[in-house]
Amino acid sequence: MRASQRARGEDVDVVDALLSADERRRSSSVRFDELRSEQKSLGKLIPKATGDEKAELLKRAGELSAAVKAADAEQNEAAEEAQRLLLQIGNIVHPDVPRGGEDDFVVLETVGTPRDFAAEGFEPRDHLELGQTLGAIDVERGAKVSGSRFYYLTGVGALLELALVNAAIAQATAAGFTPMLTPALVKPRAMEGTGFLGQAAQDVYRLDNDDLYLVGTSEVPLAAYHMDEIIDADQLPLRYAGFSPCFRREAGTYGKDTRGIFRVHQFDKVEMFSYIAPEDAEAEHARLLEWEKQWLTSLELPFQVIDTATGDLGSSASRKFDCEAWIPTQGKYRELTSTSNCNEFQSRRLSVRMRDGKNVKPLATLNGTLCAVPRTIVALLENHQQADGSVRVPEVLRPYLGGREFLEPVAK
Repeated sequence: MRASQRARGEDVDVVDALLSADERRRSSSVRFDELRSEQKSLGKLIPKATGDEKAELLKRAGELSAAVKAADAEQNEAAEEAQRLLLQIGNIVHPDVPRGGEDDFVVLETVGTPRDFAAEGFEPRDHLELGQTLGAIDVERGAKVSGSRFYYLTGVGALLELALVNAAIAQATAAGFTPMLTPALVKPRAMEGTGFLGQAAQDVYRLDNDDLYLVGTSEVPLAAYHMDEIIDADQLPLRYAGFSPCFRREAGTYGKDTRGIFRVHQFDKVEMFSYIAPEDAEAEHARLLEWEKQWLTSLELPFQVIDTATGDLGSSASRKFDCEAWIPTQGKYRELTSTSNCNEFQSRRLSVRMRDGKNVKPLATLNGTLCAVPRTIVALLENHQQADGSVRVPEVLRPYLGGREFLEPVAK
């Protein structure tokens, strides 16, 4: 656990503080049990005693009563402290994860080849210019109504989102996922149990008057769906595909990706989520990655797969693979999807367990983005643009767009 914290760039001392608090909890619990046992024994002697002996026993009973209360308070305080510290510690990092920060990832695979626009004789436009030409994106009115990093999808932009969502849900359903429309507001335990009130807390919107949180991903309500439940092993794996609005404050990103809709405060997303036996978690992680690759390939996007470094994992993931699509006007790959193996980290915190014969134990949870809509639109517009400002529609989306082969610029 110390090594994992160190690899993440997190506080290592919290591990020793946790061990100390847990030792206090254990010793105070033993002390409480000893005092309670003496108290019960004394309670049996008092009715039989008389005179000075009874007076002494009653005096001792009073002392024991105070000591029992103090020991109970001490064990509760130590238990609360241990739990508070435990929630500060991230998942144990998988030994194969590359060490380092955001830029220390390892490229595992590159799929497809970026277009050579120079060879085609024109300079690519960025997604915002294309979106405005198509009458698909309106960030000016988004900012007027809601502030920076908000936007409207209009006309074919709105239709394109619906096409993406329907196509993504169709793929997930064909792969055996149960489609889910999930709550966008959750209780603190759901957010804390999934690991989003630790290092990610600064990105979370909270409704103080209601003690509810706006989710940044449907991973949260999907993970909490079976909270405090025991699932029979023969029901596993359980796979859900959640569609929801997502809300992120994007704290700490001032000045980054301010143009267009790549990094926004509100967006829609289709998220895959799996409950599975712990011994099958790594194989399921590989399957989730393959489904993401299948999706991006169907959209005819060039992309690379990376093994995310320890310092960029997020507290709940033991390992995370990202698929990054090529963005022509940025001249680099940018994250479109990610999939994380959380092992038993979330299930322990949310008390989701599996029954295998007579054994009841925590199961494993995994998540994988299938389609984060705005970033996918960015990649689609830029990679499939034509010299005349139109955008070619990948075949997988055409049935959901009335058979259109191209999105055409609107007349001014």
